[in-house]
Amino acid sequence: MAESKENKDNNQTSETEKDETESSGLDWLAGYMKQSLGLTENKAVKVLDEVSFEGIAKYIKEKKCKNIITMAGAGISTSAGIPDFRSKGTGLYDNLEKYNLPCPEAIFTIDYFKENPEPFFVLAKELFPGKFKPTPCHYFIRLLHDKGLLLRHYSQNIDTLERVAGLPGEKLVEAHGTFHSSHCLICDKQYTLEWIKEKIFKDTIPKCDETECDGVVKPDIVFFGEALPKRFAECYAEDFGKCDMLIVMGTSLKVQPFASLTSRVPVECPRLYINLEKTDDSSGNFLAALMFGHNFDFDSEDCYRDVFKQSTCDDGCLELADKIGWKKELDKLIKEEYSKIDKENKTADKSPAKSPSTASGSKTKSKQS
Repeated sequence: MAESKENKDNNQTSETEKDETESSGLDWLAGYMKQSLGLTENKAVKVLDEVSFEGIAKYIKEKKCKNIITMAGAGISTSAGIPDFRSKGTGLYDNLEKYNLPCPEAIFTIDYFKENPEPFFVLAKELFPGKFKPTPCHYFIRLLHDKGLLLRHYSQNIDTLERVAGLPGEKLVEAHGTFHSSHCLICDKQYTLEWIKEKIFKDTIPKCDETECDGVVKPDIVFFGEALPKRFAECYAEDFGKCDMLIVMGTSLKVQPFASLTSRVPVECPRLYINLEKTDDSSGNFLAALMFGHNFDFDSEDCYRDVFKQSTCDDGCLELADKIGWKKELDKLIKEEYSKIDKENKTADKSPAKSPSTASGSKTKSKQS
């Protein structure tokens, strides 16, 4: 049967997008190699009056940036009561022994899920969106949007707390997927958050309701062995060349391809990293960029744009807001939003969602994804 014109056009568009993304990646790699080996005439220029946390705050306060990209991992949600993956004793991977898994990661592996979905859905009940409130860090990102400064927020998290905080979907890239929607693994029928929540909280494995299907319905989170959402590649190819301030929070930058995004901003773009620990390598060398996916340079004599703030994500964002002059606005936003969430929960005959612990300055330590 002859292929339809529409299918041909779609295939051509898909191939074009693929070529453009691959070309963008090769251009970046070639440019970075030249820069690292000193083969380019475009030397790094001074972009911050002071290469410090205060210098970052001043840069934002003086409106020298208007296309801020934020990147976040599990560390921005731990104060909401959501466990991260790697913290000793409290992380998700350390608390999965009761499920008798071949390895901790199996619960998020697509092949294992297809064979035995039950352990995932037991865990999903504990992690399900709606049980938690966004953190001060989430509302700082929301404030950036309200002020017209946020180009995009890239998240490794599946908890949907950015959406709860009021960040519009078009400003959000959920790189590792989301609970916000679900699909049948057999017929691909889409289901809503409310539909799958009802099934999970009844302790049943969600099954497709299409006649003669009965496939398992899986939340649209990215499991090991699955491709990242198409939106991820589309947005990063469009966004990172425009970025004039990068703020990375609560991630150890171990997971690819998310980690490599930090290296895709222009060389004159300041970069702030808020985390409890530095990345595995922060010397700024080319080998680090290839091995670890980033090329932060916090400590060398050539450091000119990278700043490391050692703190919890909440404390770092609250302090940054204070230094910019936004602290009262941020506090007011948090108070108003928490009140609204409590009212909505009360109307739905629910108990109030758990408030983040670090809103009052808790220093609970966690390792981020």
